[in-house]
Amino acid sequence: MSDPHSSALAESLAARFGETLTLSTVRNETTAELAAADLIAVATALRDEPEFRFSELVDLCGIDYLGHCQTEWDTESISSTGFSRGVEGQAMGRFNWAERPRGNNEPRRFAAVIHLLSIAHNRRLRLRVFCDDDTLPVVPSLTLIWPGVNWFEREAFDLYGIIFDGHPDLRRILTDYGFVGHPFRKDFPLIGNVEVRYDPEQKRVIYEPVSIEPRILVPRTIRNDADLMQAEAEAADHWREN
Repeated sequence: MSDPHSSALAESLAARFGETLTLSTVRNETTAELAAADLIAVATALRDEPEFRFSELVDLCGIDYLGHCQTEWDTESISSTGFSRGVEGQAMGRFNWAERPRGNNEPRRFAAVIHLLSIAHNRRLRLRVFCDDDTLPVVPSLTLIWPGVNWFEREAFDLYGIIFDGHPDLRRILTDYGFVGHPFRKDFPLIGNVEVRYDPEQKRVIYEPVSIEPRILVPRTIRNDADLMQAEAEAADHWREN
């Protein structure tokens, strides 16, 4: 069943911003995709204009679409041997750059996703902004519009390597001072690049190349949970009604 509030929000956004936003509403959740160059102007309007009043930025996160919609697990057949039984591909953390997945559904690799809340109108909105350059992903910082986003942007920078242009103090927030790489990128090895140990002879902590051999120990489990079945049924009803 469609939510009239979601439809009204999508209509208001389309009327106000036109082709600047690409809108979609799925399961009564509205997502607006826009270019990085338009983010500051659109975000300011969403915060200040009475029709929207998105005063709260609830969350910001990064996404790496490398290998999007590709799976490494065979869920139709089984094998009787080995830790890696059922593996038929090279998913996140288990391929080198030259052998990275190809043919993604998304034309660009990195995106920032922003979740907004309007307390005045009791509405939520998701913004998705793709980075134009996969080699150096950059989007504008929103710290001057919603100051609370400061640490969210630092987290996305630390884990995905997304640069937030205009951030007042863009530095790592979760990993170690000398950490190399960005651990949530799909091509970052699951075993890491280095390992740390204390050397009693040198009397200090030293970094060495990782010595663990990569292997797959935890298979993905496919379950027919009741909530998933309910979600599929609701989605089917939605498509029939529309």
